[in-house]
Amino acid sequence: MLMLMTKTANDVDDTSNNNSDTVPSELLLEEVLRVAIDASKKAGEIILGNAGGAEVTQRKANSRDLLTLIDPLCETTIKTTILETFPNHAFLGEEDVPPGKEASAAAIDDKLKTGGSDWLWIVDPIDGTTNFVHGMPLNMPSIAVAYKGEVVVGVINDPHRDEVFTATKGGGSFLNGKLIEVGPQNELGDAVVAMGSPPAEESLKMSLIGVQALMPKVRTIRMLGSAAIMLAWIANGRLTAYWEYDLSSWDIAAGALIIKEAGGNFTDLAGDEFTLRTRKIVASNGMIHDELLSVLNDAGVV
Repeated sequence: MLMLMTKTANDVDDTSNNNSDTVPSELLLEEVLRVAIDASKKAGEIILGNAGGAEVTQRKANSRDLLTLIDPLCETTIKTTILETFPNHAFLGEEDVPPGKEASAAAIDDKLKTGGSDWLWIVDPIDGTTNFVHGMPLNMPSIAVAYKGEVVVGVINDPHRDEVFTATKGGGSFLNGKLIEVGPQNELGDAVVAMGSPPAEESLKMSLIGVQALMPKVRTIRMLGSAAIMLAWIANGRLTAYWEYDLSSWDIAAGALIIKEAGGNFTDLAGDEFTLRTRKIVASNGMIHDELLSVLNDAGVV
């Protein structure tokens, strides 16, 4: 387990533009993790202060894709906290990007190609905005940190339950500092599978196909309205799996690392390994992964 230590940017060499193949030191990962947790908690306090619901200020793609005044406030708070310690790190936040999968795909591609730093922070300030608008306590910040294109730190902070899920690459996954692991289900019939209710037409069509294929074969299906919480809950065994036809990097990057470090699997719908450009996702405890993929693919979800 990584011990958290309070330091400043001057105490740690962040190798922001180091072109060598040197991996980040454990000391540096500790500091990045500390800042990510701090930023997520500051945003979590804002969310809790408005937990009764928030007014919609903008509809993005359609009436199912919402924005409130609190989303950009949380993102600004997170970004400010990060840059105080790591002023040379690159940042990609959901609220900086126009709506639509083309824009979000282009944004992560641009950051990976021309970000100006080996380090990239990928942030969803409030994952589960519709839940937030309606006062449902299933919304939270999700923060991932990539080094040279690979996620090395992930934090999902659920302020409503005071639960902070964390992971560092090679360091395991933790909930409030205690080691966690995925659930033991080894048959699809015992699996609690989560999925989304997406705003985009193509994703909605595929979700309807997928739910019809899966529902007779699994223990139950859950739609919680937050990719972050569904991914985090796979990591500690509350859920067995989660799939979605189209998501952005800020929705899934932190959760992908947390699940993998907890012993699970995270791929695209073709079974290929997750990268920051992956959009069609299947996450699971690993043991039912192939069977879940097979059911979806056979139904035409590809």
